[in-house]
Amino acid sequence: MSHTEQSQVNATTAYTAPDRLELGVCYYPEQWPREKWAEDAARMVELGLEWVRIGEFSWALIEPQPGQFDWGWMDEAIDILGRAGLKVILGTPTAAPPKWLIDRHPDILAVGPDGHTRRFGARRHYCFSSRTYFQEAGRITRAFVERYGAHPFVKAWQTDNEYGDHDTIYSYSQEAHRAFRLWLAERYGSIDAMNEAWGTRFWSMRYRSFEEVDVPLQVVEEPSPTHLVDFVRFSSDQVVRFNRQQVEIIRAGSPGRPITHNFMSHNIDFDHFKLSADLDVASWDVYPMGGLINGRLSAEEKERLLRTGDLDQVAFNHDLYRATGRGRVWVMEQQPGPVNWAAHNQSPADGMVRLWTWLAYAHGVDMVAYFRWRQAPFAQEQFHAGLLLPDSTPDQAFHETAEVARERLLLPAGENKGKAPVALVMDYESRWASRALPQGRSYSASAICLDWYTALSRHGVDVDIVSQQSDLSGYRLVLCPDLLIMQEDFPERLKAAGAKALFGPRAGSKTVSMHIPGGLPPGPLRKLLDMKVTRVESLPSAAGEPVRFGNIAFAAGTWRESIETGETVLATFEGSYRPGMPALIGNGQARYLATIPSRELLESLLRDSLDWADVAWMPDLGDIRLSRRGNLTFAFNFGTEAADLPIPAGAEVLFGEARLSPCDVTVWRQ
Repeated sequence: MSHTEQSQVNATTAYTAPDRLELGVCYYPEQWPREKWAEDAARMVELGLEWVRIGEFSWALIEPQPGQFDWGWMDEAIDILGRAGLKVILGTPTAAPPKWLIDRHPDILAVGPDGHTRRFGARRHYCFSSRTYFQEAGRITRAFVERYGAHPFVKAWQTDNEYGDHDTIYSYSQEAHRAFRLWLAERYGSIDAMNEAWGTRFWSMRYRSFEEVDVPLQVVEEPSPTHLVDFVRFSSDQVVRFNRQQVEIIRAGSPGRPITHNFMSHNIDFDHFKLSADLDVASWDVYPMGGLINGRLSAEEKERLLRTGDLDQVAFNHDLYRATGRGRVWVMEQQPGPVNWAAHNQSPADGMVRLWTWLAYAHGVDMVAYFRWRQAPFAQEQFHAGLLLPDSTPDQAFHETAEVARERLLLPAGENKGKAPVALVMDYESRWASRALPQGRSYSASAICLDWYTALSRHGVDVDIVSQQSDLSGYRLVLCPDLLIMQEDFPERLKAAGAKALFGPRAGSKTVSMHIPGGLPPGPLRKLLDMKVTRVESLPSAAGEPVRFGNIAFAAGTWRESIETGETVLATFEGSYRPGMPALIGNGQARYLATIPSRELLESLLRDSLDWADVAWMPDLGDIRLSRRGNLTFAFNFGTEAADLPIPAGAEVLFGEARLSPCDVTVWRQ
């Protein structure tokens, strides 16, 4: 049995989902006077919270001098919280190594893409490739586990904190150079094999040995795309290796307690599926307001949704992390109000914290923890809201949390998220490939994928996010919006599952070595579709070349392919350039789309695909979103106007109204 398989077996046995939604909070006892701890713990329990996360930034206080530990305050905090009735999630403190450790071992620090060392003074100031830091991270994790591994109040563990925050996955240090060369030698075996994979005959880039290879930093033009993607693969593997050490230490010294990590949704710098294979529960940190400001929507849509956020970005990531966690997912940080780190930091509308909490549960989340208990009056996050104001007065989210705590008692216990009829494939290597070779400044695989998800959500269709390795049985329709690097066996597994499949442009367009497939794209997909792509082009948004689908001419998007095919042509390009060329082709099982569609074309295509796969859908829901968990249907209004809900006759409304107000929730049971 491989290490990953063993980790997954262990992970599966360490966590049992609760019967009902559980609530928690992030707390920093070290930031508040001791005399407030008991009062805070009692108020948490009174509010209806079960979990409390602590400790993830505590290293400098636990070990103020090298080898000298001060456990007293942590012992007392855990005891107070546990005796009050709270279950403690203890974080390993490796996201913020102390100053004395950096001064002793400056090789711990990462080097940024500008070539400068990223110094001490905030957090995440370490290089994943540093041998010294790997040892020190293991040492402090082992110390925590020896102290608290069997503690009756420590019920779960979180490794580190937010891998990738502040663009900290990639380091260009000497330690990274060393580790990258070793990784390449293991991957390729010989320098000749690497030269062939990287295409170094181009531009005279040939290497004589692995020792000559540098990380892709400050080159005159773009590096070889294979060089770049291999560096991302290497960096991802370094994160998995770093995290796995902590998991193994915790699992050995604190058996039976689930282990999680809190991912960041927008980060694609490492493979979240691979890292999650070693975890019991996947967690992620939910910040919809920043997600809107930094996200894909137009300025007009951002203005309209200013205080409610992107309707589908949060739900998509709930489904993604439910997939990485193999059905086990928590929210470790739920935004409770304005934050401090986005380009602009608006307040969410009143009611949205409650809505986001129920949205999480509807999408399969078992526990939602709010960040944070009390707003800090000092340091970098003074503008980041909490459940309490700095003077301990309840803020808006406190009251909304209390409402959720009461409402959950109105729902039946034991309702689990079932398999959706539609699966959407999310592949990290394909994201890295499109980032290395975007072939157009406006190309964004993340936005394309989320647009497909939105088109389904607008019609009330539940979606599962899956990886290429996932079991595809039971799905009626599988969507692959941006599957550039397709595994050789994926078409066969798809065919064996019996699902219909729709592929977006660029599917199968790159080999693992980032080359054009020998038989032309779509590479392995040619096992399902008689076609080949002979030309690709990226277009400015003003191009507006039409696509005729059915009897309607739709605007196409910013990507177009010329294809030759023996399959049925389902839509064609119109206009002055190569009119009549196929835009959508297919057969009884698979279809291929040769353009990035406009919103109107995408929705029409997906409605047609749902009918083709015999998946039920509803008329456009506008700003309403539906999600099902077991026999429960949840409705959410992200808009500014009340809307009537499609509640079936005979359904029992458990809470909420048939005419749903803005920022409100209704739940019914059939």
